[in-house]
Amino acid sequence: MKRVIIFSLLFFFFFANAFSQEATADSLQQVLKNSKDDIEKANVLNELASVYQDFNPKMMRESAEKALVLARKIDFAVAEGNALLNLGNAGIIAGNYAAALESFQASQIVFEKELTQSSSDQLQIKNGLARAYGSMGIVFSEQNSYAKALQHHFKALKLYKETGQELKTAQIYNNIGVVYVSTNQDFKALEYFLKCFKIQEKNKLSYSGITATNIGKIYLKQSNYPEALKYFDLAQKRFQQFPDARGLGELMTHFARYYEQQNNPSEAVAHFEKALTQFQKIDDKFGSSDTYYYLGQFYLKQNDFQKALQNTEKALAFAKELQLLESIQNAELALSTTYEKLGQINESLKHFKLYAVAKDTLQSQQNVRQLVQTEMNEEFDKKQLLLQKEQERKEIVFEEQIKRHRLQIIFSILVVILVFGIVFLINNRRQLKKNLILQKELAEYEQKALHLQMNPHFVFNCLGSISSFIVQNGTDSAIKYLAKFSKLMRLTLEYSKEALIPIDKEIESLQNYLELEQLRFNQVFDFTITKSKDIEDDLALPPLLLQPFVENAIIHGLIPKQEKGKIAISFDLENDKLLCTIIDNGVGLEASQKLKEQSVSIHKSMALDITKKRLEMMESTTQKQSFLTIEEVKDADEIVAGTKVVLHLPVQYVEKLG
Repeated sequence: MKRVIIFSLLFFFFFANAFSQEATADSLQQVLKNSKDDIEKANVLNELASVYQDFNPKMMRESAEKALVLARKIDFAVAEGNALLNLGNAGIIAGNYAAALESFQASQIVFEKELTQSSSDQLQIKNGLARAYGSMGIVFSEQNSYAKALQHHFKALKLYKETGQELKTAQIYNNIGVVYVSTNQDFKALEYFLKCFKIQEKNKLSYSGITATNIGKIYLKQSNYPEALKYFDLAQKRFQQFPDARGLGELMTHFARYYEQQNNPSEAVAHFEKALTQFQKIDDKFGSSDTYYYLGQFYLKQNDFQKALQNTEKALAFAKELQLLESIQNAELALSTTYEKLGQINESLKHFKLYAVAKDTLQSQQNVRQLVQTEMNEEFDKKQLLLQKEQERKEIVFEEQIKRHRLQIIFSILVVILVFGIVFLINNRRQLKKNLILQKELAEYEQKALHLQMNPHFVFNCLGSISSFIVQNGTDSAIKYLAKFSKLMRLTLEYSKEALIPIDKEIESLQNYLELEQLRFNQVFDFTITKSKDIEDDLALPPLLLQPFVENAIIHGLIPKQEKGKIAISFDLENDKLLCTIIDNGVGLEASQKLKEQSVSIHKSMALDITKKRLEMMESTTQKQSFLTIEEVKDADEIVAGTKVVLHLPVQYVEKLG
């Protein structure tokens, strides 16, 4: 069980007491009442929304909605963007992440448009856009879409550095660290937490103790005990300067775990008790539940089973009260283990069954959440694409207007005799430029169209595989198969709109697909995937380009052979070409073709034709050769030993993150 102290929502929430915020709200209400200027009213309404977020979410939403209506009425873009940010924050507070993301996305568009059209208030606009990016990063992080979270956090970071917003930069460093913790990339998380802590210490910020605790936890996980103790001590000093019962409670819990690992049980127990004291001060049942659980685990390791039971039961009671399924699951399993150690088998079995129920319920909730997240991300991507196209259209119109204005000035000063010649040259050049742009866009759209044809073909084949697998195998195997299929679909959806994806993502997709087929055909074949060490991580290729050939190798090459098969996939560089090679030890091309002709039901695959067209379009776009070769593999006695497919692709790259 993990409990990570984060302050990602620092983008939205401030460390002020309710009384102070209510007084500020009253003062702003008075300013609003006396104001006669609409611009001032819009700004005050947004300030009110920011103040209300700490203690009155309903008034926060009402103020933000009024600010939005007024800002649009007077065409005040900055206030409109800020109002949308406040509405997004209200959505997060209400737990409505889809609505929050929609508001943040709308705010992004407002600020991006204003950034290109306004020469004044550039600093304020960039900061607003950075808030929109950072806010979307937080939503994606909460929804476990970590790649998108990092993408938006890094966009926010770049803007805050440009505008010199050091404190906001620290917040983004923290949020990036949180994402890396969630993805178990501890060294990267540590790098960004340390950057955040450095700025917090420089500015003597009250919440630096939380960051110091996070840093100490990572060092403790890495068994770097001197550094862990160093940052835990720093955190304690900061909490003495700036009291925070919740933060201090978390720190004491991890101090206790440090002493537990140092084989100092008396100090461990003392610090667990200190943690409980802090949590009880503020009635933090979540923190108390975690601490009782850790204390129960400590006593279990000490073979003090009665105290282990007492503390774990308390943890379970809090978890049930708060309806924390993960904590309930962990506590029930701990109770089952403890009763087993005591020899009380019936009690152990009872709690193990309760553990299984909690685990199944948690898994069901996660599956639903995952489905909602996928739909939300898909909808977000669609809207982003539409908004991007709309923005491009507006930019083209704007550029055309500027060109038209320039031409009018030129025409006014040119003599009549040159007018017709100049008009002819300009129109000719414009037409040529448009033709070139149209040709390039046509090539890109045809490439995307072929890719989009490939996706349904791929999904159709996968669904057919699932149907066959469920009929031929048991429920447990089918669940395992569906879990792997879900992972493959997430990867496919994530990159379905991309023309190019990193080579490691293509390898990951192939690995998942081959593992699925191994399950489906009862491990009738083995496979290997190798990548040359000369290939850089940002080298890219079109998605789903190799999968049809791998599928053909399995279905038409290995399965008819009716013995253990093998597929070898390799990626190599040769001059300026990326060579993607697929070799199987199946029946070979000729035998495979004969089997197809003898088959009662002949299925016509579009995959090969689509792939050839994609290669042709790639060659047209890159002006470099793209082709494939297919040949039979023969042994020393000229006996067919399989099939070899080689795709010769131009070397292409994707932009690196950040």
